[in-house]
Formats: sequence, C-alpha cells, structure tokens
Amino acid sequence: MKTFHDPEVFARVKRLPPYVFTITDRLRDEAIARGIDVVDFSMGNPDGATPKRIVDRLEAAAREPGLHRYLNPRGVPELRAAAARWFKRRHDVTLDPEREVLISIGSKEGIGHALVAMLSEGDAVLAPSPTYPIHAYGAVLAGAESIPVPVGPGVDFFDSIVEATERAERRPKGIVVNFPGNPSTAIATPELFEKIVRFAEARDLFIISDLAYCDIVFDGAKAPSMLAVPGARERTLEFMSLSKSYNMPGWRVGFCGGNAALVAAAARVKSYLDYGLFGAVQAAAITALDECDDEVAAIRRKYHQRRDALVRHFGAAGWQIPSPAASMFAWAPIPEAFRSLGSLEFAKRLIDEAGVCVAPGIGFGKAGDGFVRIALIVDEPRIQLAAERIEKFLKKGPGGR
Repeated sequence: MKTFHDPEVFARVKRLPPYVFTITDRLRDEAIARGIDVVDFSMGNPDGATPKRIVDRLEAAAREPGLHRYLNPRGVPELRAAAARWFKRRHDVTLDPEREVLISIGSKEGIGHALVAMLSEGDAVLAPSPTYPIHAYGAVLAGAESIPVPVGPGVDFFDSIVEATERAERRPKGIVVNFPGNPSTAIATPELFEKIVRFAEARDLFIISDLAYCDIVFDGAKAPSMLAVPGARERTLEFMSLSKSYNMPGWRVGFCGGNAALVAAAARVKSYLDYGLFGAVQAAAITALDECDDEVAAIRRKYHQRRDALVRHFGAAGWQIPSPAASMFAWAPIPEAFRSLGSLEFAKRLIDEAGVCVAPGIGFGKAGDGFVRIALIVDEPRIQLAAERIEKFLKKGPGGR
C-alpha cells in the first residue's frame, strides 16, 4: 500500500510556497508563551467589534427557519440587490443584481474561484508584485501561472504592465489589479484605470479588480472603481469585501460585480465548491451595506488616526515610515542598517529582541523583501510602546550590541 509522507508529492501543492506568515506567527506565539508582551502588527485582522446594528440583525435573522436552509450559491436576491445599490451609491456604477452581481465567501475566495473559472492549464495572467498572495497564486490553483508586474513606491504601474507583457513567454489571458493596494497602499487614478481598460481591450484580456480597501482612503482622496471606466464592464469583475470597511473579517462576506458572462463563469465554479453563506449572515450583510455608511466613516477615521500616530512615533524612534494613502497598513522599507538581513530575518529579530511583530514583505512575493507590512490594528498607546522598543532595537544595530 502506498502511503503519503510529503504534501509536495502533489504537483500543484509543490508550486505553492509555504505561507511565510506561519513562521512569524509561530515565533510570536512562542514569545507570548514565554511571557513577552508582544505588540502585534502582523495580521490584517481588524481589532474593532462589528457594528451593533449588524450583529442585532444577525441575531434576529438566525431565528428565521427559512434562512437555515441551503440557499442560492450566488447569494440571496436581496443581498445581490444591496451590493448593486452599494456600487451605485459609492461609484455611480449601475449593475443588474440578477445577472451582474455575485456574492462570495469573502473576496479572497471569490477571486480564487474566478481565476479557476477563467484560466486553463498553461495559461498566464498578469498580477501585481508584491501583492496579496491570492492575486498571484490563484493562477497556480488554476494550473496556470502569473506574470509579475512591479508595483509600489516610485513605480509607474502601467509601464510595468506593458514591459511585463512584452517580456512574457506566454501571452496573458487577463490581468489582476489591486488598488488601493495590499501591501503597497497605493491608490489608482481614474486615468490609470482608463489606460488599463484600453490595454485590455487591445489584447482581449479579462480584468479582475480587487477593490477591498476602497472605503479606507485618507486625506480626502477617493479610490476609483474600474467598472466606472467606459468599456470596463465588457471584460471586468470587480470584488469588494465587508471585512475591513465594516469590521466583519470573520463573517466572510464579499461580492463582485461586472460582466454577466464572467459572473456566470465564476458562479458555475462556485456552485461546485460551496453552498454560499449562512442566510442569517447574508441578512446582516444587507443591513451593513444599506444602513452603515456612518460606521464605515468612523472606522476610516480610526485608521487615519492610527496611521498618523504610527508615522509620528516610529519616525521619532528613527524608523521613517512613508505615510500610507489608503488601507489599514503601512508598507515600510526596512531600515538601511538592517536591509541586508532580508524581511523574514528582520521580522524574526524584531520579535525576539523588541517584542514587536510585523509581516515580512517576502510573504507578498520576492519584490517585497526589502519591506515589512505594518497593520494598523493596535491603538496609539500600543503604537507608542512599540516605537520605544524599536528605538532601542535600532540603536543596537544589526549586531545586537
């Protein structure tokens, strides 16, 4: 009888690198077990409670027997309509909730399902680098490959798209776009989205647009929607998540809108893999989308205040952090004296010697190795405590003296 001892005997699993964050998670947990008070900036996990109105609706809906059943994997019609209203209210994009909207179990899962639907063995898709892992590795799950497109400070993303396409051995079938970016925190302009749509039209590419952080934008700026560009809906699926805007990460509610054929393709794959969200969660999500714009504004203000505190306190400690324009993260260059360590070793040292945990940039792709991602998930006193520890750590230098 054959037995299995190594997960990498499976070719597709072998193409997925180990999740780097599990290493820092383990080191953080070991430090906590030793009694160290770790200030944890590593997770993209909001620390605030879900707004009471949403929780109250969940509690009431959970008592409705009709919501205990299997429901349409595409999402109940009422939630699809609420998602369409959200697109119209936020971005002046009109969608048919029956044909052009799909509810997903989080945007991460939705993007993964969409890429499985749209890519075949041997295909390729353009994806930002560095980026959130599903943007690049969703292609691997589909048996395809991703073509890295540099993104980040000082990089012209459209020029990167053109250059990556010209250098690629395989003609891409589509492009994944993520603005506001995780981890880069960059915001797109409508002009950039216009260029991307025209580029995709000329080469008959589909577009996956991840808009998960569009509500968390600072300093009066606004994150545009790809679907607002004329012609985009002919080839685009745009994803949104309730996780960050509404403090609902564990609820796993996402949705996408766009081209009806692409929605139908993603929905067909999804119908084989899940039965959709619990009906009471969908009812609560309707309340979130229709009634909680004020809560979204309050959540945005909280991240704005924490961003300013992080930049101020870390700067005073000797670590200059570029002020993020959007998202719940800062994308921080490793201090020059420590850069040769690489992001994973730097993150390990920061846990061991300072009791501060950040996400190593290598976890977002090779292009991220000179950075760490810092999540704005602790309040200002904890930010200040971390800065005090980091100041001592930096003064010791990479030799730890």
